[in-house]
Amino acid sequence: MKIVIPGGTGQVGGVLSRALGELGHEVVVLSRNGGPATAGVRHARWDGRSQGAWTGEIDGADAVINLAGRSVSCRYTKANLDEMMASRVDSTRAVGTAIEQASTPPRVWLQMSTATIYAHRFDAANDEASGIIGGAEPDVPGYWEFSVRIAKNWELAQQQAATPQTRKVALRSAMVMSPDPGGVFDVMRRMARLGLGGPVAGGAQYVSWIHAQDMVRAVCLLLDRDDLSGPINLAAPNPLPHRDFIRALRAAQGVPFGLPATAWMAELGALVLRTDTELLLKSRRVIPGRLLDAGFTFEFADWPTAARDLVGTAR
Repeated sequence: MKIVIPGGTGQVGGVLSRALGELGHEVVVLSRNGGPATAGVRHARWDGRSQGAWTGEIDGADAVINLAGRSVSCRYTKANLDEMMASRVDSTRAVGTAIEQASTPPRVWLQMSTATIYAHRFDAANDEASGIIGGAEPDVPGYWEFSVRIAKNWELAQQQAATPQTRKVALRSAMVMSPDPGGVFDVMRRMARLGLGGPVAGGAQYVSWIHAQDMVRAVCLLLDRDDLSGPINLAAPNPLPHRDFIRALRAAQGVPFGLPATAWMAELGALVLRTDTELLLKSRRVIPGRLLDAGFTFEFADWPTAARDLVGTAR
């Protein structure tokens, strides 16, 4: 297949493009700065907003996997939140317009979304059928609602595209765990090695995640299964409280102790790291109901097994 990946230069894009190229697909990554060609992967330029020569890559392609959007690893200032919104919505609209205007449109469009769309909760897990969409939770910071609004508008931009010949899937992804340098797992592992891998704010908040290998396998399933469309949760079936999550990571790393952090300590640390505490404090309890119903089997269904594999690979 020819697969076009707008915004494919980040951690998830690197994992996907590399894996799909190795599987023998023709992969075209759309990015602002281009990049070197590797096995099965080449780059083309786009600006994430405007139509241009890049649309010729989509016309006649078999699939599009749009990953474009500003990184969430930043301070959640108004300017950054506005840029997160614009980069996601504008790029999705640009892809939708390119598909609408294609003489031979792709048969499937996988659009990145986020598990953050679901409510902060502890009592039950969120699947696609019965999960609670967030934005109205009491006793959480007001700006958390903006993150949910970004996710809603992101998905809406895909839904509004008039692409009757193209199946559309919204990938509500949890954190993708890979051993690649600079990824979320790499940061967490480094903190654990420094003795800072303790529970944050008590550690009751749930962590949802997916091993990169299962993410790739799930994407391949979604590329092939014409009966699957709409929102799909990309998450392992066993989310767990942060205290248990970080304990399993320490065990895999061979670190017996991690300093706990209160909420204000987490805020101070996030300030130093130029990120935001929502990424640590929001309880994301998400399960992959539709993937499981489709018969998908996870190679890494529980976090301790995944953590041991990731640490071993990283070493």
